[in-house]
Amino acid sequence: MTDSNGRRPAISRRDLLRTAGAAGAAALVPGAVAAATEVTPATASPEVAGQGPVGSALPAETAPFVARALTNLTAREAEILSAMVDRLIPSDEMGPGALDAGVLRYIDRALSEAESDAADAYRAGLAALDTYSRYTRGGPFIDLSTVDQDSVLIDVQIGAATGAGVGFVGGSGSFFNMVKSHTWQGMFGDPEYGGNVNFAGWDLLDYPGVRLGVSPQDQRDLEAGQLEPVRRSAYDYGMFE
Repeated sequence: MTDSNGRRPAISRRDLLRTAGAAGAAALVPGAVAAATEVTPATASPEVAGQGPVGSALPAETAPFVARALTNLTAREAEILSAMVDRLIPSDEMGPGALDAGVLRYIDRALSEAESDAADAYRAGLAALDTYSRYTRGGPFIDLSTVDQDSVLIDVQIGAATGAGVGFVGGSGSFFNMVKSHTWQGMFGDPEYGGNVNFAGWDLLDYPGVRLGVSPQDQRDLEAGQLEPVRRSAYDYGMFE
């Protein structure tokens, strides 16, 4: 999708994306995460939060995790998390969103490795999110309309998701920021860590890619919006092995 000058239009409809400093998030990759594991091909396309089949925008051999039990989360917890990250960065006319980009896989791996201390916070926060949704919107989070899901997440983001028995530990804003940070890392980080499938996040940002050197002509092409992007992991360069 390009304008009359052949350039992709600026992102305009992802309010949460705009506030996250996404351009800098491409560098947020935890060094402790091990090499990428094999992606399990999707053999079915279950619906997640009414947003259509997960992974439908990608070929089967690169399809991301679907809403099923993960290494650190139950199937129910994974379903709630899927719906949440799908609202943070949804798939639309701009391209694949967080689910298609493998963010669930990234988070699951992070909770097993570099972010293992956050696993309990995820479980408690996802349960609290669902409780708050039932308490204030009359139903579980995954069954709410996208409008109600967004309104719930706004409450969670600003720390207003309170009430008897809701159960956010340390405030709802802390849980929101944790999931948002991991979602951005999985969407825009190096694909070696399990997310950014097919470089969907880099394409969304028009990130030119990892380069070992930039020539004056490269810089001029970049400023003119004509630089051909490099789509390879940093770990494809021998010096980073």
